[in-house]
Amino acid sequence: MVTTWKKKAKKGKLPSKRAAAATTANKARYVSSKMGKTRALEAKASLRGYVPATKWLNAAVLQEMLSEHRMVYVKPNAGMCGDGVIRVEKALPENGASLRYTFQSGVRKKSFATFEGMYTALRKVIGKRRYLVQKGIQLLKYKGNRFDLRVMVQMTPAAKWETTGVIGRVAHPSKIVTNYHDGGKLKSVDTLLRRYMTANDRKLYVKRLEQLGRKAAKAVEARYKGVKEIGVDIAVDYEMKPWILEVNTSPDPYIFRKLKDKRVYAKIKRYAKAYGRL
Repeated sequence: MVTTWKKKAKKGKLPSKRAAAATTANKARYVSSKMGKTRALEAKASLRGYVPATKWLNAAVLQEMLSEHRMVYVKPNAGMCGDGVIRVEKALPENGASLRYTFQSGVRKKSFATFEGMYTALRKVIGKRRYLVQKGIQLLKYKGNRFDLRVMVQMTPAAKWETTGVIGRVAHPSKIVTNYHDGGKLKSVDTLLRRYMTANDRKLYVKRLEQLGRKAAKAVEARYKGVKEIGVDIAVDYEMKPWILEVNTSPDPYIFRKLKDKRVYAKIKRYAKAYGRL
């Protein structure tokens, strides 16, 4: 005779149906589609201006966006930690030189005399994965290396969105991505922005980022119910405008342990435990 769920639960072999349902309901939702999350942001008028132009990749779209922006990033629709991200550029002719195209994946950079040659090689790198193409943002630099910012936003135990941490990620000198797990270094926002802003302006800017993070969280939740945490990757250009590059619904909380203020990670951990992440 098959033992019922109720009997197993009484024997301590399984949680009760009520407890299991509560655990499932409390579990944070993961959303893999970068395009889906981008469209969620674009659906909010207050966020639309912070999202770089993003389209599905094909030859015509890539050629059009390179003509308009000169530099773009090609990304897999589903992927984490900067995996599969490629930087593509259209170089302007100088001193009679011919037009050329380049793309960099990892530390390897390749050059091509024609768009057709570049795109053929790009497709071989991409394979069958579905990719999107995004307007490239010229990132601010720290000691010669590009950096972006990660904004952590979480659902509190009181079911309110709160920005719980902001940290900077500096790219490895030879790479195009800033991810810590791909050779990047973690720095405080204050350290990275010191060259560009006064102390008071830095404080105000962080508050702006925190507000942007909360708006992004609400936008993603409106489309994907059950999301309880997001990591917002923000690029800052040389006019100090923040751009939302993408949103991660399973952000790494442990990078915040690198901050001197240990209260930041303590709160992140406490909230994550409340919704069953840690």
